[in-house]
Amino acid sequence: MPPDRPYRTRFAPSPTGLLHLGHAFSALTGWARAQEMDGTFLLRIEDIDTPRCTQAFRDAIFDDLHWLGLVWPTPVIEQSQRRMAYDRALSGLIARGLVYPCRCTRTEIRAALSAPQEGAPAPTAPYPGTCRHRPPSDAGPKDGWRLNLDAALESLGDTTMGFFENGPLHPGWHNVTSLALLHAHGDIILARRDIGISYALAVVLDDAAQGITEVVRGEDLFDATPPQILLQNLLELPTPTYWHHALIRDEFGKRLAKRDGGRALQAVRGEGLRPSDIIAQLGF
Repeated sequence: MPPDRPYRTRFAPSPTGLLHLGHAFSALTGWARAQEMDGTFLLRIEDIDTPRCTQAFRDAIFDDLHWLGLVWPTPVIEQSQRRMAYDRALSGLIARGLVYPCRCTRTEIRAALSAPQEGAPAPTAPYPGTCRHRPPSDAGPKDGWRLNLDAALESLGDTTMGFFENGPLHPGWHNVTSLALLHAHGDIILARRDIGISYALAVVLDDAAQGITEVVRGEDLFDATPPQILLQNLLELPTPTYWHHALIRDEFGKRLAKRDGGRALQAVRGEGLRPSDIIAQLGF
């Protein structure tokens, strides 16, 4: 399905480690899509997790991508510079009664899910709703914010939600249903007390701000798409098309991670490989 606007995609790494071959594959996939569609390839730095992000890793991202031969328009959007936009969107959702403060730890959430009280109905969503009764006025400095999924769905009424997948792994239209959201995602976190705004909220705001028409990213994020579609509808943002690509895996079939330093682009560069070697190895 071709976009009805000039094609724009993005590569959005986090400066929490060195880019590896999997990142190179994703960036090159986005670049190839932009070339194919006579569009624009953008770089975005997702540095919202500020305690883990460093300037050295940020510089390495630019260096590695330029080494691969990729170019992009400037200035580059960095999430750390967009906090006002995130806070404004969150405040709007609070004012609409669609979010609530939550002080639950991950351990408490797991405990609530695995050991419900006798006689209580089994939870049907990943979060059991422990704090759902709390009003915004009850929020404290240690609280995060969760989306009240029931209230969000009610506010949208009969709105039909979904997204079109252009990639070869899950091609076609995908409905985003209330039932699937309730059972697979529940009341997602929109802001966390440790790193501020959540990825789910930041990414939809950033994609809209950059006019992204197609999101190119790994298949591991396919299942994260439905709640993002929901947020796009709640915030009246455009829904792009998606292209979820296969993941680069090691010899054991495990997805590459930043801690796998041996597959870092800087490591393979140090072995004397040229950009053309990497591009050919990754199938471009």
